[in-house]
Amino acid sequence: MDGPERLRQSEDHWITDMGAFLPAEGRVVFRGEDLHRDCKDMPWMGLLLYGITGRRFGADQIKLFEGLWTVGTSYPDPRIWNNRVAALAGTAHSTAALAIAGANAVSEATLYGHRPFLGAIDLLLSAKAALDGGGDIEEFINTRRAGGDRILFGYGRPIRNTDERIKPMLALLGDLGFPIGPHVAIAFQIEAILLRDKAISMNAAALLAAICADQGLSRREFHHFMILSFSAGMFPCYAEAANRPGNTFFPLRCDRIGFFGKSNRTWE
Repeated sequence: MDGPERLRQSEDHWITDMGAFLPAEGRVVFRGEDLHRDCKDMPWMGLLLYGITGRRFGADQIKLFEGLWTVGTSYPDPRIWNNRVAALAGTAHSTAALAIAGANAVSEATLYGHRPFLGAIDLLLSAKAALDGGGDIEEFINTRRAGGDRILFGYGRPIRNTDERIKPMLALLGDLGFPIGPHVAIAFQIEAILLRDKAISMNAAALLAAICADQGLSRREFHHFMILSFSAGMFPCYAEAANRPGNTFFPLRCDRIGFFGKSNRTWE
């Protein structure tokens, strides 16, 4: 069934396995569970993960996922590209909702944020599959390089070569009693090769992806989990700019702008 008939079947009719509000019964179904009865004791992070994956995670796993957001992605610095959008909205006295929505939207960047997260988990999942098939990690990396991968997402950083987030994330993992899993081990094996050959170290994206893969998140689940991860750092940037006089966030004089177009012209 295609075309108009498919659309007619769905007109005013949505079949869902995910959930719904049932006003006549006064209840909400969330992935097959009664939200107010079965999910009422879930922490918000647990509910978020349940919504993403359909699976319930243990208390220590939820602390781990929450802690990764805390130490890995919550920088309240308005110079960071997505936080800058929140601060610009604040200095324009826009609403907080628009500020955070816009800042999260641009987090889907090519060189920073969500796409490198996806690139990192793709790399690690592929590496584990190659090793499980009897391959060698060095051969895997050389093949990726030969195939034109100039950038191995999760490795290298433009600001400083060592990533200050690695140590607290590993400490969090250990404090909660989680062992070094296979994806984390592979992440460090790749780092050892890149350090030796190019003096490139791991960044937080690789370790975030590795830990989440070891906790059972798929590529898509990891992506969805990370979408709101920068939000805690955005609110302070918005609030500070909104509380100051308007348009004072990083103003730029006109004579500092390099313009190479046509000079002033007379309208005729």
